[in-house]
Amino acid sequence: MLFNNQGISYDISHEGEETILRLDYENAMEVPSLEDSENCMSDTVDKLVSNRNVTKIVFSQKRDYEYEFNQTRLLVEIARAYAHLIKQKALFNYESLSLHQSNPVITKMASEKYAELQNIIFNKLKRDPLGTYMELRRIIRKEKIEVDKSLDNAYSNMLERYVQVLSYIIKLLEETKLISLSKNIASGMEIGDRSIYRRIFTPNIKPDFMFTKYMAAYPKNAEEIDSYTAKGSEVIVFKLKHNVQNLYHITPPEFRLEEEKYEILDLARKIMSEHKPEKQEFVDPARMREVFIAVGRDLIEELAEYKNVKLKNAEVEELARILVRYTVGFGIVEALLEDEKIQDITINSPLGNIPAFIVHQDYDYCRTNLVPTLRDAESWASKLRMLSGRPLDEANPVLDTEILIPGTANARVGVIGQPLNPTGLAYAFRRHRDKPWTFGLFIQNRMMNAQAAGLLSFFIDGARTMLVAGTRSAGKSSLLGSIMVEVMRKYRIISIEDTLELPGVSLRKLGYNIQQMKVSSALSKNSSEVSAEEGIRTTLRMGDSCLFVGEVRSTEAKSLYEAMRVGALANVVAGTIHGDSPYGVYDRVVNDLGVPKTSFKATDLIVVANPIRSADGLHRWRRITQITEVRKLWENDPIQEKGFVDLMKYNSKSDQLEISEDLMNQDSDVIKSIAENVKEWAGNWDAVWENIMLRAKNYQTLVDVSKKLNNPELLEARFAVEANDQFHKISDKIKEETGSYDSKRIFFEWNDWLKREAKALKSGK
Repeated sequence: MLFNNQGISYDISHEGEETILRLDYENAMEVPSLEDSENCMSDTVDKLVSNRNVTKIVFSQKRDYEYEFNQTRLLVEIARAYAHLIKQKALFNYESLSLHQSNPVITKMASEKYAELQNIIFNKLKRDPLGTYMELRRIIRKEKIEVDKSLDNAYSNMLERYVQVLSYIIKLLEETKLISLSKNIASGMEIGDRSIYRRIFTPNIKPDFMFTKYMAAYPKNAEEIDSYTAKGSEVIVFKLKHNVQNLYHITPPEFRLEEEKYEILDLARKIMSEHKPEKQEFVDPARMREVFIAVGRDLIEELAEYKNVKLKNAEVEELARILVRYTVGFGIVEALLEDEKIQDITINSPLGNIPAFIVHQDYDYCRTNLVPTLRDAESWASKLRMLSGRPLDEANPVLDTEILIPGTANARVGVIGQPLNPTGLAYAFRRHRDKPWTFGLFIQNRMMNAQAAGLLSFFIDGARTMLVAGTRSAGKSSLLGSIMVEVMRKYRIISIEDTLELPGVSLRKLGYNIQQMKVSSALSKNSSEVSAEEGIRTTLRMGDSCLFVGEVRSTEAKSLYEAMRVGALANVVAGTIHGDSPYGVYDRVVNDLGVPKTSFKATDLIVVANPIRSADGLHRWRRITQITEVRKLWENDPIQEKGFVDLMKYNSKSDQLEISEDLMNQDSDVIKSIAENVKEWAGNWDAVWENIMLRAKNYQTLVDVSKKLNNPELLEARFAVEANDQFHKISDKIKEETGSYDSKRIFFEWNDWLKREAKALKSGK
């Protein structure tokens, strides 16, 4: 640790490829700022003269103010120019200017010019390089006029020599990027006016208690296209002038605190960090949060009293939650996950200079104003190891798991490290919706229509086997979760996943008989967890159950098809798989995963979900694009032998799933197979189709009532499950009374129930 002549300590450190100049301004009388403070800029240039390899400048004073490479190099160049001028003693000495004149008048004038030059080089240049440059230009103009007016050769020669020296300095400065970038816009600026520096230097601000850097300044020449609040964080979305990506600018509450609160938080973090959470504390994340928030609340109150700072209860609560976020939590990632419009977060390596990126519900791919650091990454990695029980090291450079942040969100997390990622750690967080998706929500968001929902509901009650296919981020898991919500609560459900994404916990709270099973990831090595293949086989020994497999990726495919063959006509068996079409699913299952063709025929339905893009590529929407049944009477190629029959297919012009000609012509083996097992429907296509359309009408009515009453809760899982229960109860009741499933009567009674319940829900009864 070194000290300058003002007693400000500084040091040079190295982090990866970065060389960091850190200056401690904790005891300084002014806030450190290159853009606002002449003293701060002068002091920094002094340090850079002897440390010209610095790539980042950091000032510490309650918070860290960090100037990244592009800004640091501007001052490094000024420091080099300054150092070069210091060495040119022969050029700037008194004798050089006076040209060894014996004339006392010339000698006196040369002495004044020499003093002016010394002040410019050794004082002004470090404090205000732009102002110095503009002043030099003005002096030259003035001296040239004096040369032209002068009749004294000795005086003219001295002035010309002075102009040459000043021109040399100007040329040297114009070779620096700071001057070349600013000389045009600096024209007319007043000496001492630092407003132009505020357009050039914008530090990232990082409070002491966190690692993530925050770019507070709004982008220049950008258009604000949206703004909203997400659980206390202020969000502004900007359209950037020279970038196809939008900027997602978030200001969480921790960046808006008063200095005294920052002090309290920093002290509290240091105290809390002495406690290293054990693995068992992460078993119940909700309980762990409650305990640490309670401890944090008491600690904040004690520190506030010690610092003589008065805090309201709400302020104590806010600080306690921020404290927990940056101790046992996942820091700034949690602030991003609090925004329900964020779908994905990606954090690339090397960390420290690259912003986090997101996928936004309305604005697709965006960069953010948050820059995670290596310390962030290492902290998250250690917590994820404890949470998952899975390794993350050179022998196991991939970790796939999930995090649950009570009251915020749950998310799937993918991490890659060395040697797979040669530059360190990188993360991908996929945010799951706080509550399970439902068919009503899919309809509301135009991801499918009511007819598709009615058809899928019919297949679910008909205990069909199905695969939900699609590309990455197509909404496969969301759709599979909504299918689970449609299963009647009287049935038992078993879900199998390597990373828990399906809404098992939510369904359990809704009264479902559900058992979740977690198996080893296909990417994990040396894991003590049970394989997905063994997990699926185990379900066959656990009694009569609906089976949902989170993702079919490897050898478990054969076991899944064994379950499909055993479970066909008894219970729903469903899973997700990567594939953009029915044939893509066939190719993956048969050719890649080694399932025999005859076993593949155990699939009754393939539901394809794919993203739809706008023509300019700037927008993307999730849609169900196909509902296809798999026929059984083909031998070699399901395409050539019409093994795939579309029941519904997406029409990009209407932006809707449309009923296919085959379905309109009553050509569906799956529907007929379901009908054969219901006495009232056997051989009666009209009655079957009427029931499918009744279900569709129910879903559309539910969506319409939700919109009319402005009550989104009607589309959430809790109400959707009750609505489904009522539909089945009313259907059975009318069947007993009339001997048939009278669609008109069923809808009348169900709609009457819906109106009563919606009204009661709105009034809070």
